[in-house]
Amino acid sequence: MVNGLSYYFPKGMRISTLEERIKFYTWEFDLARVAEWFRGRSDKVHFAVIIGRHTGIFPEKYVDDASATIIIDEYENLEDVKLQIIDFAPEGVYYDRNIYGESGKVIGQELAFDLDPENITCPVHGTLTDKMSRHQGLSFCELEFEMVKKQTLKLYEHLKKRFSKLSVVYSGRGFHIHVFDEEAYGLSVEERMEIAKHIKEGGIQVDEWVTSGEMRLIRLPYSLNGLVSRVVLPLETRELHGFNPVNDKRCIPNFLEESTS
Repeated sequence: MVNGLSYYFPKGMRISTLEERIKFYTWEFDLARVAEWFRGRSDKVHFAVIIGRHTGIFPEKYVDDASATIIIDEYENLEDVKLQIIDFAPEGVYYDRNIYGESGKVIGQELAFDLDPENITCPVHGTLTDKMSRHQGLSFCELEFEMVKKQTLKLYEHLKKRFSKLSVVYSGRGFHIHVFDEEAYGLSVEERMEIAKHIKEGGIQVDEWVTSGEMRLIRLPYSLNGLVSRVVLPLETRELHGFNPVNDKRCIPNFLEESTS
């Protein structure tokens, strides 16, 4: 239990301390890979941080903004973004999927799908409603993770029938599927909602708020998910079947390796 918050996670996952967050973003945060992720974008990407909304851990100077979503849209380069992130020492870092024109008007949005393990009905822990009634809405077990992994593979196969430029990202808890086809950027909110509705009717628990675009922020690849101390990691789809974040060193930050050595 941390600051009155009680979560259950798969073995080895835990909330990162403030010092560990700072250590990660100072020494491990890979800006070259972040730049590669955005190689197809010509606009200035907006970033965002959430400092301590879910963990209750935050720098004392940001006590008034601990639960807020703070946008980072004034910066010189990615190194400047990194320095701002280190200052905030957040539990999560995100980016804005909106594409902005020179006037600042939204001219498109990256289509994405969010699949989280807590939305799975677990034979052990019950439904999301059950979990929330115990104040454990963000918790998940190994079984729920394996179930959401299967749903991610199912969704990927479904999306391949329409789109060709897809990327799967391990979010630290569940998975995101990003669509980079030019057609997808121009979809209306109504069209996105229809896609999400069709997918849910097929038995896949995607977050409609993310797919519709109402939630335009999504977790930044290669950042740290401070709720579970795992690195947000893009994956090849062929890796999904055998992917296990409990022991995959690519998504385990150095501070966890050091604490067990």
